[in-house]
Amino acid sequence: MVAPISVIIPTLNSQAKLPHCLAALVEGLDAGLITELIISDGGSADETSVLVDAWGGKIVYGPASRGGQLLRGCQTAKGLWYLVLHSDTVLKPGWSKVVARHLAQEDAGYFKLCYDQGGRWVARWANLRSRFFGLPYGDQGLLIRRDLYNNVGGYSNQPLMEDVAMVLKLRGRLIPLDAIAVTSGSKYRQRGWLRQGTRNLWTLFRYLTGKSPEDLARFYHR
Repeated sequence: MVAPISVIIPTLNSQAKLPHCLAALVEGLDAGLITELIISDGGSADETSVLVDAWGGKIVYGPASRGGQLLRGCQTAKGLWYLVLHSDTVLKPGWSKVVARHLAQEDAGYFKLCYDQGGRWVARWANLRSRFFGLPYGDQGLLIRRDLYNNVGGYSNQPLMEDVAMVLKLRGRLIPLDAIAVTSGSKYRQRGWLRQGTRNLWTLFRYLTGKSPEDLARFYHR
């Protein structure tokens, strides 16, 4: 059987965190699931490209924009399935068996969220939001068939909320996977869990009520 999955990861100065993400993928490589690693870089000034070369990945370059980077990465991918991950996300051991079982299905899938340090109540809310409202974020990963990805129009070239835009297209075609994605909580720890969580909710609300991703990005990153 030809390995079915293209792994797509957007990066921007990700030298420090990317190795942990990639190390967790070895399990899928050993299981014969991963056919290629595609890194969509937004102009890193560190040694991200050197690291990717060492891992045998392919690098696609372009402007820094999460939606644009994911769009370029998926346009390059050759696999029957796409596994989209953030560079600071680490899949917990055992994920490859869950993913292998899921490949018999047509629907897309996402992982349960956990933070590397603290934030248990934030992760619990994220998992509840995902299950009951169908709104997982990008740090929960996305496993999607290539034909389904193309049928819904793929990622939107936007600087923020590209993950929400995608899952809204997938309403009714998105299910939780019984595996865990551990993501960095550094932004929460720097700004405060309550403050950052509230900021994220407010940003989501404004997006769902019509605020442009460009305006939201200027607010979010300041």
